[in-house]
Amino acid sequence: MYVALWPGNVYPLGSYWDGKGTNFALFSENATAVELCLFDRNDKETRIKLTELNNFVWHGYLPGIGPGQRYGFRVHGPWKPQEGHRFNANKLLIDPYAKAIDGLLRGNGAEIFGYSWETEEAEKDLVFSELDDAHLVPKSVVVDQSFDWEGDQLLRTPWHETVIYETHVKGFTKLHPDIPEELRGTYAGIAHPAAIQHLQQLGITALELMPVHHFIALPGYLTDKGLTNYWGYDSINYFAPFSGYSASGTLGQQVTEFKKMVKALHRAGIEVILDVVYNHTGEGNHLGPSLSLRGIDNTVYYRLIDDDKRLYMDFTGCGNSLYVGHPQVLKLIMDSLRYWVTEMHVDGFRFDLAAALARELFEVNSLSAFFDIIHQDPVLADVKLIAEPWDLGEGGYQVGQFPVLWSEWNGRYRDTVRDFWRGEKETLGEFAYCFTGSPDLYSLNGRRPNASINFVTAHDGFTLNDLVSYEEKHNEANGENNCDGDEHNRSWNCGVEGETDDPEILDLRERLRRNFLATLMLSQGVPMLLGGDEMGRTQKGNNNTYCQDNELSWFDWNLNQDNEELVNFTRELIYFRRQHPVFRRRKWFQGRPIHGKGVSDIAWFNPDGTEMTDEQWNIGYAKAIAVFLDGDQLACPSPRGEHIRDDSFLMFFNAHSETIEFNLPTVFGLDKCDWSLVIDTKEPRFIREEKIYTGNQAVPVVGRSLVLLRRLE
Repeated sequence: MYVALWPGNVYPLGSYWDGKGTNFALFSENATAVELCLFDRNDKETRIKLTELNNFVWHGYLPGIGPGQRYGFRVHGPWKPQEGHRFNANKLLIDPYAKAIDGLLRGNGAEIFGYSWETEEAEKDLVFSELDDAHLVPKSVVVDQSFDWEGDQLLRTPWHETVIYETHVKGFTKLHPDIPEELRGTYAGIAHPAAIQHLQQLGITALELMPVHHFIALPGYLTDKGLTNYWGYDSINYFAPFSGYSASGTLGQQVTEFKKMVKALHRAGIEVILDVVYNHTGEGNHLGPSLSLRGIDNTVYYRLIDDDKRLYMDFTGCGNSLYVGHPQVLKLIMDSLRYWVTEMHVDGFRFDLAAALARELFEVNSLSAFFDIIHQDPVLADVKLIAEPWDLGEGGYQVGQFPVLWSEWNGRYRDTVRDFWRGEKETLGEFAYCFTGSPDLYSLNGRRPNASINFVTAHDGFTLNDLVSYEEKHNEANGENNCDGDEHNRSWNCGVEGETDDPEILDLRERLRRNFLATLMLSQGVPMLLGGDEMGRTQKGNNNTYCQDNELSWFDWNLNQDNEELVNFTRELIYFRRQHPVFRRRKWFQGRPIHGKGVSDIAWFNPDGTEMTDEQWNIGYAKAIAVFLDGDQLACPSPRGEHIRDDSFLMFFNAHSETIEFNLPTVFGLDKCDWSLVIDTKEPRFIREEKIYTGNQAVPVVGRSLVLLRRLE
């Protein structure tokens, strides 16, 4: 038996346990009544009408109700889909502010849909459903937020010292042989010393996790084929960590497990960045289920088409778009972000399809309310903010257009570096811009090189191994006749599609992998490594494994010799980058264009040693270039104001198929110096035996490789 309901408080939204009882609060502007539904261990439901309403918040307090209590809401109101209202009290709704959710969506019945799913009518979403779905819908859970952080704080690693590792919670450790089986694929698995040791030995400073907000896998389309929503880009709640990644059971224990993971990573010096999906929810379009926001107040939370409010605006390709222009939706997002920083100690966020959040009306507006609010927020202004700077709507490609405080996934970097190393024409100038942090994109609005998150591969697309092994996608396992996934991968199979035992092709592929990694780690900006690329992870040519919760997506930790060498090469690269600030400058090269003469901190040369002219940047067939980086001209003091000096370097890039001999440049007296060979990507490791070049000696750079020389003092 539950005691009588007290009036309770408007704030905070969601469920809040104060040690003696729990306050429940739900925002709904257009509801006519709200019922709080409590569930016991046998799933028996008790409904309690919330009678207090202030500022559109329905609230009440229950003494004696504490952590572990499962609950949901039933929201009454008009069923008028043509006007945007889809209230249906037959549907149990997940609390948008729930801090934990028990279990996953179960079954494949019609009950979860607000409309009569089984009708044959063309506009069946207009027909009201009287089916109850409480037996299928995950329950919200009251949690105890107390946790002993033992002094843990955000690490605030400077951007120019950051190396990001993008990975999936489950896929990263699911097959790890040194992690207990019951912990694999969970938050606890990432917190295990074996997982952390791998990241530390690589030199990773920030772990970027694919979505951990509780998401759903809708029954039907994927489950009928034995597949599921593996990536998790269909959030149904923005506060609760996904219960499927917990080794501790449910009923709120996943919250504690997540916190333990963050604390363990922080102790290892590794930040935690979350991939967040505030642009849409898993409720889909007008034919989707009513699981939370749609049933709570559809016209408040979603962007509807003005002249037909039955339908949704869709800038994401996922059926709906959150209405960020409504104050309550802005509050929901901001409350979520602050929660993950203050309560869960997360260090930053990567915003999926962030351009959708900037659409106040239809056009993308970088000065939208969303960005204004974040800019002035004292909690969020000091964490890492990363935008995926595009969405699927008209004008949605916004690379370089985000405001200060924001870094961006630099899609142009990815495309240009891929094209350069596969030998495409007219990429030399673009490649030089990308290598120097893309100042043409980011320097004009007050941002610095850290605005560019450089990457060659990410979760969406080929892995690094597959980038040099396949020219066509091979997504047959997804059950869509290979019609899904990107058609334009800018990849090269080196002569044979897929697996081969040809030693020349294998040697070329290994060299290209090292080229991509070296270019990534030695470019200005912030490098992001796709998890598993350092060990040659393959998805067998599948460039869209969103539905593959199996060995196609999971990391294979049983490495052959070539992949062991690749891991070691990657470690050396990251360590080398950390040791040399010339490759991670905080400011632009002289703050002026990279082309032209008279630049002392950077200079570009032809293979014959002469400086590049403005005309030569536009020669389409040119695929080889040298660059000088002067370690004496960093122009950035240390945190204590001391002048920073570094070694000086010459890099030679050869994307031609044949060997090119580069002459040492004659300007700045570079041909009068001795130069030590550090990296030659035709070799599997950094150079161990000292090789010195000086004077008129030519530096041979084999086809499709790069060479790095260090000036000897």
